[in-house]
Amino acid sequence: MKKAKIYIPSKTAMQSGRGKQKNWILEFEIKDSKINPLMGWETSTDTLEEVLLKFSSKEKAIEYAKKNSISFKVIEPKKKEFVIKSYADNFIKK
Repeated sequence: MKKAKIYIPSKTAMQSGRGKQKNWILEFEIKDSKINPLMGWETSTDTLEEVLLKFSSKEKAIEYAKKNSISFKVIEPKKKEFVIKSYADNFIKK
């Protein structure tokens, strides 16, 4: 049985916005990884490791996984609380 995880990707250090955090990703887990004896690189015969499916909502990703009999694990995003401050708050002593 295929195994996958469903999550929203976190932003990279090079991003300041949250534009790429709208889609949910279904990513398959790697079954067998080995070390290539010739080059020393990590290799696998499982081609599903290269497949990333994007969905507009978590429910659609779960529905797809159930429809195609894929066992899955949902990783919920951490909620971030944004504190809106004024520039003048940097100079006010409390």
